[in-house]
Amino acid sequence: MPNLRIRPHAPDADGSVLEVTPQSAGWHYVGFKVLRLKAGQTYSGGEGGREACLVIVAGTAAITAGDRSFEDVGGRATPFEDRAPGAVYVPAGTRYFVTASDIVELAVCTAPGSGRGDPRLIAEADMPQEIRGSGANERRVRNILPETQPAEGLLVVEVITPGGHWSSYPPHKHDTATPSEETQLEETYYHRLDPPQGFAIQRVYTDDRSLDETISVEDGDVVMVPRGYHPVGAPHGYDLYYLNVMAGPKRQWIFRNDPAHDWIARPKIPPQD
Repeated sequence: MPNLRIRPHAPDADGSVLEVTPQSAGWHYVGFKVLRLKAGQTYSGGEGGREACLVIVAGTAAITAGDRSFEDVGGRATPFEDRAPGAVYVPAGTRYFVTASDIVELAVCTAPGSGRGDPRLIAEADMPQEIRGSGANERRVRNILPETQPAEGLLVVEVITPGGHWSSYPPHKHDTATPSEETQLEETYYHRLDPPQGFAIQRVYTDDRSLDETISVEDGDVVMVPRGYHPVGAPHGYDLYYLNVMAGPKRQWIFRNDPAHDWIARPKIPPQD
């Protein structure tokens, strides 16, 4: 049985609490790391051949990337606060430093890159919140680094799913390169829960069920989605936040719903007299 769930651990010396690399995941593109930094602590990074999107999930930090410096990045107390995160794009091969002004939850999202572009702060105005779905399928979405914004491979988005609601639903997948119909993208889900003692359910499955896992995720867990459909459910009483990182051979998000459940997404036709 594949191990798609990564649990956090106590912070290492550099503040790291979990990490997914292409090597550890057995795939080619997505890298993901979470750090919890104490006030005044500095984390440094930057890899040749890998671009990064630094997301301040909670807290405030100063970030230097190459010859650019950005002060007071972030500022929200928790990922459930109704405001955008702090985010900085860093081209491949550019050294960066993140210094925490207070307790900081930092997500480092990476993908292959050649070093094109310049470091930049992603403005809050460029991450407006949108409502997706309706009824018990409604969730709040912020595109942090969508395909409409410059990058080489990374796609980054965060979602809040209210308790009792479903998300990434109807079940959809993006694991096949089919022009104009579907793109091939690996994906990680970084989950947070409010209150934190809660849990959520994520299923990852393929059409032929050669992969078919139902995972109980807790606060701070990562679920890897190498292929297949991947819906998420938040139980009543517990709001769910997740941060998605996607990357693949083409920087475009085109998905296909599970045909068995695609009817849910179709507009309802009123009855005829």
